[in-house]
Amino acid sequence: MTDHGPIDALSRRLMLGSLLGAVAAKTLLRPAQAQEDGLYPLAADDGKPVANYKLPSEFSPSDLPGIVWHGSKEADVVLVEFFDYNCPYCRKAAADLDALVSKDKNLRLGLANNAVLGLGSFLTARVQQAVLRLYGPERAYAFHKQLFAHRGSNDGVGALSVAKTMGLDASAIEASANSDMIGGVVKRHIQLAADLGFVASPSFALSSVGIVGYPGPKSIARMVAASRKCDAPACG
Repeated sequence: MTDHGPIDALSRRLMLGSLLGAVAAKTLLRPAQAQEDGLYPLAADDGKPVANYKLPSEFSPSDLPGIVWHGSKEADVVLVEFFDYNCPYCRKAAADLDALVSKDKNLRLGLANNAVLGLGSFLTARVQQAVLRLYGPERAYAFHKQLFAHRGSNDGVGALSVAKTMGLDASAIEASANSDMIGGVVKRHIQLAADLGFVASPSFALSSVGIVGYPGPKSIARMVAASRKCDAPACG
């Protein structure tokens, strides 16, 4: 077997099963309830209004398995991003959010997969979840950054190649990514994003408020500061 054997095998074995799983996940999604787009007067860095609304009271990030957490467990503000590995705005957000968490030691970032932009996104999310399961959140977060750092689209083959360059065990990751459990976690993320009304990537959950789309680094930083002050993304 060549060095790329496990990677090619992952692509072949997961292709049909993951495609069917992704289709099944979309079929099971319940339409999100209509939401008011202006709960708070939020503006993006370009001045445009940012759609936002109250999230269901029963929503709790801690109840969702497979979130990649970054930042202090003692943080006073938690920001959860729902993203896709083939979303260009998510790529920009990844670098901005990493810089924000590096500066703000009281901010905790959670990463949830809304892998809806094709099979490549779904396969990449499965590999990411396998890395999280086998190596823990710190390595999974480093893997997340590496996926967005390289040029081009992301897919299962490329994701395993990135893991290999990081010195991770591609064969073990392949086996884990191919499990029903990993596929189920990714589909649960997709389901929740749809139920929360997150129709754009990325979208965010902050202080029980849904924020649709990426407003830019300055706007996100303002929302985090407001959440710390008044437990809302904007203070009256």
